Parts: sequence; structure tokens; C-alpha cells
Amino acid sequence: MNRDEAQQLLEQVTTAWVDDPASDVVWAGAYEGRWGIRMRQTCRDATTVWFSVGDLTVGYEAYLLPKPPQARELVYRHCLARTYRAWPAAIAIDDQGDLFVRGRIHLDRLTESAIDEAVGAVYEVVELSFPQLVKLAFGRRENSS
Repeated sequence: MNRDEAQQLLEQVTTAWVDDPASDVVWAGAYEGRWGIRMRQTCRDATTVWFSVGDLTVGYEAYLLPKPPQARELVYRHCLARTYRAWPAAIAIDDQGDLFVRGRIHLDRLTESAIDEAVGAVYEVVELSFPQLVKLAFGRRENSS
């Protein structure tokens, strides 16, 4: 699959989710060559998943948490343990210390099912990690997006 075909498939799949009245997915917009969807979560209001189509892969990422102000080692240890069990999405730390859920799908393996699996993996990592990470990093449970 080439880049244009990948873009078309990704737009088709995500638009179908947004257009489905039974879906909890809404359009989040486009930003710097990426576009996103927002999905409801039970552990927080919503998570935005941003997609970007490259020459070889489709990347996806969702913001998880800001840089932990306390218990940083425990937070990062929890992230490593969660990432060990997670697939096809993993928790990553950016150069500012903020936490993201990220993954990639090779264009040769991009299908509607692979896109659905990727978004489901982001959902699961957030659901399973967010409450504990907030508790560790901020000393309380938050309900925010």
C-alpha cells in the first residue's frame, strides 16, 4: 500500500466511526499534518488519538499524562511494566517528560482491522494505566482529559 492509499483507508475508517451514531468517537480535527479522533473513556472524559501517515508507517499517539511532579521512578517503572504487556501501543516519554501512548502500523499491514486494533490498544493502555499513574504522580485520582 502506498502513502495515498493509506491516508484514504485511514480517513475512511475513522470517518465511519465518527459518522456512526452508536459510536463514542468524534472528530478532533487536523493539526500539523495529522488528524485526530476523540473517544470516550471511563477513567477520564476522553482521549484524543492523532494519526500521521508516513512513507512506511502510520503512526498514532495519544497524550496520557504530563511530566510527573513526584514519584517519577515509580511512574516510569509502572510505564515500563505496562509497556512490556502492551501491543500494538506502548507508553513513551517525550523530551519534556510527558507521557504518551504511541504505536505504528507498517503500510503493508494497514487494514481496517489493524486500525481498529491500534485504537483499541490505545484505549486499553489508557484505561489500565491512567488511574494508577495519576495516583502515583499526583497523589490523588483525577477525572480529566
